[in-house]
Amino acid sequence: MHYLDYAATSAIRPEAVAAAVHHFLTDVGASPGRGGHRRSIESGRIAFRCRRRLARVMGLPGNPGQITFMLNATHALNTAIHGVTRTGDAVVISPFDHNAVLRPVHALSRSRDIEVRMLEAAGDGSFDLDAAATMLEGARLLVVNAISNVLGSRLPLAELSKLARERGVLVLVDAAQSAGHLADHPGDCDVDLVAFTGHKGLLGPQGTGGLWVREGVEVEPFCTGGTGGDSALREMPPVYPDHLEAGTPNAPGLAGLLAGCDFVLERGVEALHTEECRLKARLREGLDSVKGVRVVSPPDPQGGAVVTIVADAMTPSELADELEKGWDVLCRAGLHCAPEAHRLLGTLETGALRFSLGWNSTEDDVDRAIAGVDAILSRTMATAPGFD
Repeated sequence: MHYLDYAATSAIRPEAVAAAVHHFLTDVGASPGRGGHRRSIESGRIAFRCRRRLARVMGLPGNPGQITFMLNATHALNTAIHGVTRTGDAVVISPFDHNAVLRPVHALSRSRDIEVRMLEAAGDGSFDLDAAATMLEGARLLVVNAISNVLGSRLPLAELSKLARERGVLVLVDAAQSAGHLADHPGDCDVDLVAFTGHKGLLGPQGTGGLWVREGVEVEPFCTGGTGGDSALREMPPVYPDHLEAGTPNAPGLAGLLAGCDFVLERGVEALHTEECRLKARLREGLDSVKGVRVVSPPDPQGGAVVTIVADAMTPSELADELEKGWDVLCRAGLHCAPEAHRLLGTLETGALRFSLGWNSTEDDVDRAIAGVDAILSRTMATAPGFD
């Protein structure tokens, strides 16, 4: 199998991740903060170590307790967006945002009369920063996708964050595609909130993720309930992480996420990124040379390990199906939950085919994908009318 869909999920994980989940389920099993016995205490220690590792991997400053565990980046983004906005606020987003941002702000535009402002951007991931400065005036929140999941482009987080801070605008970073992939840290850009997921570059199981909140930033809880402590309070406890963590967490998943973070730190984020970028360049060059293929993602050699294409003779879904059936190459066709990015690229009606690399990708995976696309399209164009 040649798995090239890491931007969706790291479906291939280090053995240590599965071993950590198995160990937790067989030898720990209890929930953190839900008891004073040794199994619950050990579960709490695992959760605490996981917060510390996450802070190291993503360079999140301050108390690791400011990292609250969530189900995924979508849960974290909803918590942040709902938790900092009030009726009549303005929220600034971009065309590269995931539906985990687009849908919450759309819902709030109806329920809270939120004004949604979309930044002007180009298909290479660049922005009109002068226009952005104007758009940020009087806004409450800026949401920035650190890396586009469609283009693989690194968005100008530092520049946009600086403009926002100068205008008193809170900055929320969607780090779903950058956490575990980039050695550059969102915390270095003076941001206020960072949402991340555990099942992509951090190599953890699905159902893990979280939200980091800078100390002093007020976030109203999106979900309320039991926290394992301060149970007499009718409100959520004011102290993090309990302030935003309601209900029993995915403790087996956190054990796996801890192991994933340890693996990333042992390999080195920079080393992993360098190898992914090398393979990305090889994949891009190979696909760009295939007749009938248009590469729609920009080169961006330091961005995410994503190469997105469209083909003249086949729909993205048809090509993806042929690649899996005949070449055992697994990739993702469609809109990738980011319709505005596809609108910008002119692929909203058809979608596109995305190849994304990860920690376990090899030259063999890359060359197999290139050969498969070439062979499939050559055969299709040879038999279809209108191609010669």
